[in-house]
Amino acid sequence: MKVLAFNSSPNMGKGATASILDPFLEGMKEAGAEVEVVYVSKLNIKPCVGCYACWLKTPGKCVHNDDMKSVLSKLQGVDVLVLATPVYVDGMTGTMKVMIDRFIPVGEPFIEIRDGHCRHPGRDGGGTGKLVLVSVCGFHEIDNFDSLQVHVKAMCKNMGTEFAGALLRPHGAAIPFIRKMGLPVDDVFEAAREAGRQLVQDGKIADEVLATVSRELVPRDAYVQTANAFFKQTLDALEKKKGD
Repeated sequence: MKVLAFNSSPNMGKGATASILDPFLEGMKEAGAEVEVVYVSKLNIKPCVGCYACWLKTPGKCVHNDDMKSVLSKLQGVDVLVLATPVYVDGMTGTMKVMIDRFIPVGEPFIEIRDGHCRHPGRDGGGTGKLVLVSVCGFHEIDNFDSLQVHVKAMCKNMGTEFAGALLRPHGAAIPFIRKMGLPVDDVFEAAREAGRQLVQDGKIADEVLATVSRELVPRDAYVQTANAFFKQTLDALEKKKGD
């Protein structure tokens, strides 16, 4: 099984997104998958200009000569595509969206009716078999991922790709503090690893495993109080430094 993961966190391998993505991918490797990670923030990708040259003038080839050329080549033959992103203003990061907008050359301009809806067929029968979302947000409630999930599931339908599940970690910013306090959190990362193993071995991820990845780490009131105390302390220190 060939797995391609895009991590669009600007913190790349050191952020909260990676704290869930990395064990998930390790679990896939343990089950025998071939895994590649691409950090989107390292790429030079220009926005789509909507010229449709990749459909009508140079089929399959974009007018931009940038890093998207290598991204599209990596998509070929992928069995599982993993989109890993923190939640930015109720959705994916801008860098992730710009990259996905540039997926258009892998499709044909023709329109077909698929599952009662107008769609574009994949070029040369292309497309990935499964897609998994990995996401982390700073707010406490799990429903902060709702709009992102709706978007990603719609993309899957459009691309003819199976949505294979989402590893969602609310109040992810609390993880470093929880570790410092010695509170239990290892089960979350082990669940992410198990999710990877299950996807490769069974073709699906158990609901209870995904629920563990998303479980409450601390009560909401305690989380808000601690976060606000940290922000106030940081800002007060900044003001004091300015005064000195």
